[in-house]
Amino acid sequence: MARPRKAEKPNREKVFISDADQYVFAQGTHYDIYKKLGAHLSVEDGVEGMFFAVWAPNAQTVHVIGSFNDWNETANPMKLIGQNGIYTAFVPGVGTGEMYKFLICTRNGKKLYKADPFANYAQLRPETASITTDITNFKWTDSTWMKEREQKDIQKEPLAIYECHIGSWMKHPDGTEEGFYNYRQFADRIVEYLKEMKYTHVELMGIAEHPYDGSWGYQVTGYYAPTSRYGTPEDFQYLVNTLHRNKIGVILDWVPAHFPRDAHGLAEFDGTCLYEHPDPRLGEHPDWGTKIFNYGKNEVRNFLIANALFWIKEFHVDGLRVDAVASMLYLDYGKQDGQWVANKYGGNENLEAIEFFKHLNSVVLGTFPGFMMIAEESTAWPKVTGKVEDGGLGFSFKWNMGWMHDFCEYMKMDPIYRKDHHYDMTFAMSYNESENYILPLSHDEVVHLKCSMVNKMPGYKKDKYANLRVGYTYMFGHSGKKLLFMGQEFAQEREWSEARELDWFLLAEKENRGMQTYVGELLKLYRKYPCLYQIDNNWDGFEWISADDKERSTYSFIRKSADGKNMLLFVLNLTPVARENFRVGVPKKKKYKLLLNSDEERFGGDGNVIPAEITAEKVPSDYKKYSISFDLPALSAAVFVF
Repeated sequence: MARPRKAEKPNREKVFISDADQYVFAQGTHYDIYKKLGAHLSVEDGVEGMFFAVWAPNAQTVHVIGSFNDWNETANPMKLIGQNGIYTAFVPGVGTGEMYKFLICTRNGKKLYKADPFANYAQLRPETASITTDITNFKWTDSTWMKEREQKDIQKEPLAIYECHIGSWMKHPDGTEEGFYNYRQFADRIVEYLKEMKYTHVELMGIAEHPYDGSWGYQVTGYYAPTSRYGTPEDFQYLVNTLHRNKIGVILDWVPAHFPRDAHGLAEFDGTCLYEHPDPRLGEHPDWGTKIFNYGKNEVRNFLIANALFWIKEFHVDGLRVDAVASMLYLDYGKQDGQWVANKYGGNENLEAIEFFKHLNSVVLGTFPGFMMIAEESTAWPKVTGKVEDGGLGFSFKWNMGWMHDFCEYMKMDPIYRKDHHYDMTFAMSYNESENYILPLSHDEVVHLKCSMVNKMPGYKKDKYANLRVGYTYMFGHSGKKLLFMGQEFAQEREWSEARELDWFLLAEKENRGMQTYVGELLKLYRKYPCLYQIDNNWDGFEWISADDKERSTYSFIRKSADGKNMLLFVLNLTPVARENFRVGVPKKKKYKLLLNSDEERFGGDGNVIPAEITAEKVPSDYKKYSISFDLPALSAAVFVF
């Protein structure tokens, strides 16, 4: 037998699972259950070691096996305690850094070798064992950020999110096969970049442990473990702490919708459908080949809600972007007739998932003011961000997938056809008040032959870049918070692949360097002027000047501040035809100061000049008494402050 590793100091308290713990877990409301289930340093009768606990109510027997007992399948049997199916064992002398699994013998005699559902650390794939660790030692120094977060109304704050996949953002130049940066190395590089670009938050894809790189982290086997691809849990804590100390928030992708069938994972965990619904019509996604959580089971809901709280409390994250919400809300999502079962009222709504969301969001947002719960929800489901007490789901924000679709479809068109689809670009404002929206141009829009953002654009290369600059200007001017996927800020030309780093070499090119500079200017404007973020979800913050100029494919609108000061006028030309003496109605007889001209040479434009300041004339236009006039370059955007 391998020599047991000495347990770490300082002295530990005894970890145990009480009758009260079991009762509250069975009720689905033990929000700290992750501190009891799993593997935890403990002490019994003065001897230090590891306390193991697992929920496996339908098992015949359970043993803990690992590097500490040479994977001996009989050395450390676990004891069934109480009536809820929890097995526990204390193994003396076991410290951190030991590999382990639970050996579950099912009632039909089958042996299952399962990773710990509550493990905080795991082997690097393709290996699948859990690893004992201690996540309580990190010395956090982000108290200022955490206190300020509690005081903020995020609806009235700037929210400019950089969606990022750590493994492919930038590869390590050391020539290793995968080239992954450690969380700590990544922290130093990403902080510098995000500060320079003026993003407010980073959204990290694929942090929870997952076996397959190509899933991008959306098929999770270790919900309580930061992936070991980039280091230890403490390394990940360092990353979050570093971002916070530099005033950058951290959002994680979170996947409570489904999980993979991998043998070491949650599927048929104790020989039965423990975490998934036993009816395959309710428990499986035929298109994705994954299992669906059983949201009607108290312990499963507890597993997920405690997991959300785990990332908040133990890793200080600032938001969770909840993946595939629509697939949870609709029983027939991605299914044909005969592949799903209606609810008790005969409808296609998943009543248990609805209650899960209400419970989840009530607990999370009620406990942590300033935290964000963000729904990736692609349908017209009502009140996703509505209050739970008013029948809503209680999310903080919803991704506006409709805006994203309309925007991309319009921008892909040859400008000659845009006049026939003019109102695709205005439609989102007609329903903007219904939810608290984030406008996403995410990773999903630049994979699977959809083209990169710049290569969606029509025309020659120069036209593509000009189109994209105008498109981004529209996005930053439009009501709603902002999200851009990494690489879009400098017009990455290839589609994204998780297997390679972004094409940073493109920054040697004038057009790409110009795009990066331009997006940086948009981000600076966005953060400087409260009118762009203060009133995002009603008409008090937005006014069309001209939404109907379809023949020329121009748009103009105003973003308004609560105090009426420093409001911004946006003027957009979506055709490759310059508009001489272009007249725009304005609300006041004031001077309109140019803040941004997308056609400047430093942005990759042609350098056509727009006057730095224009005084309004008493010439009616666009149903306004006053107007300004200037030459509007082809495929360009102009932003004025007044």
